[in-house]
Amino acid sequence: MSERNLAKNTVYYSAALAFQKALSFVFFIILARNLGVAGQGRFTFALSFTALFAIFLDLGLSQILIRETARDKNKTEEYLASVIGFKLAAALFLYAIIIIAVNLMGYPDATQNLVYVSGFVMLIDSLTLNIYSVIRGNHNLGYESVGAIGNQLIVLILGGALLLLQANPVLVMSVYVISSLANLIWSAFNLRRVFKMKIGIAFDWTLIKILLGLSLPFAVAGIFSRIFASTDIVLLSKISGDHAVGIYSAAFKVAFALQFVALAFSASLYPAFSAYWAHSKENLSKLFTKSMFWLIFIAGPMVFGVIAIADPAIPKVFGQAYAASVLPLQILMASMLFVFICFPLGALLNACDRQKRHTINLGVTALTSIILNLILIPFFSYSGAAVANLLSYIVLFSLDIVVVSNIIDYDKKFLLWSSFKILISCIIMFAATWLVKSYAGFIIAIIAGIITYIILAYAFRIFSFKSVKEFMKSVKKKPQDVEYIEEENISQK
Repeated sequence: MSERNLAKNTVYYSAALAFQKALSFVFFIILARNLGVAGQGRFTFALSFTALFAIFLDLGLSQILIRETARDKNKTEEYLASVIGFKLAAALFLYAIIIIAVNLMGYPDATQNLVYVSGFVMLIDSLTLNIYSVIRGNHNLGYESVGAIGNQLIVLILGGALLLLQANPVLVMSVYVISSLANLIWSAFNLRRVFKMKIGIAFDWTLIKILLGLSLPFAVAGIFSRIFASTDIVLLSKISGDHAVGIYSAAFKVAFALQFVALAFSASLYPAFSAYWAHSKENLSKLFTKSMFWLIFIAGPMVFGVIAIADPAIPKVFGQAYAASVLPLQILMASMLFVFICFPLGALLNACDRQKRHTINLGVTALTSIILNLILIPFFSYSGAAVANLLSYIVLFSLDIVVVSNIIDYDKKFLLWSSFKILISCIIMFAATWLVKSYAGFIIAIIAGIITYIILAYAFRIFSFKSVKEFMKSVKKKPQDVEYIEEENISQK
């Protein structure tokens, strides 16, 4: 892929992801205010519960479609048809398991009905992901970017209208089915119109076994990631109930809405790391050091800023019923620092052929998350789930950084000294934000905090505009044959 196309794809997808996150956040506010804490908890649980099963439907096949399409487009239609055939057959079995599981767990009819509808969303999104995987293999993210925004717009407009009309939550969940179907049609239409590829259904078991063998590392990593991402909601629902899920999910939505910045970085870093691993270990070390620095530089003020304004902001945004979300939000914001810096760690390990070790680390983290949630939720409910999330990300960071330190010799002294100066700037910014919010409200406090941080960072020589330009140039220096692979799920609901 040329540098120009890679840069264009990154801009398209990053902008679409940011806009989609914003639309999703607006819809969540409407959802939270109209369904109430417990109702919103049931709704969130249904999506998280079916998301746990989604990876068992994909099994890493989407990543293989990206790679194989990029290598040999002549076989793409055959691969895609077999993958779709396999998924349609597997979906019947998986959907039956979802129905049995939610019934055996003893959930009420209202929750079960939401899960039944959410299961259809899971299937449709999985098929759409495969079509977009083929389009990604053709080095194009533009159509997926449009589809992602269109998907969320449908949810916001139709779902928001139904919520304001106080429609049944199952009907609101059905909007996700409509939006996912629209995205599926859009992806199929462009695959046929632009890339001249037909979408068929086949079941070549020999080919499927080959593809599943190739996708195994991606499947295992995906399973661990999905368990890590969804078990807190599922366990919280079962142990503490719908109200606790509603409180926790409001905090979680705010905190993790901000991670699109790290996702945008990751989209650019993976191909750059891959290129430098093959051609220049010295530049790889420099780029890793710079990427860690910039992500700490961005995450630091986000963490301290949101912690400072959480207590007035949560009730204003979601309503007084969600006031209890303040503490879990503040804990989850501490997680965000590790969330941000784990992105370049994972990208580097995958780029340097250490994906098996990274998968093992994800497995250890997923197991740690389950154990911590089982221990902490019974005693501390949603705050316990937030602490489990923080500790789990610390574990993932610790495991990955040890491996990275054995691969490259990055500038630890620079990162430690820079992190110290960023910490001092964030503490002063926190104090300024806290003071301003007491007199002028949290919105003015946010603006004051941003201005304070930028002035301090420049005064402490943490960054310069020249260093920003140099970093952007280092990210763009990639050979044309670097393969672009982005692992983020298309639905992002």
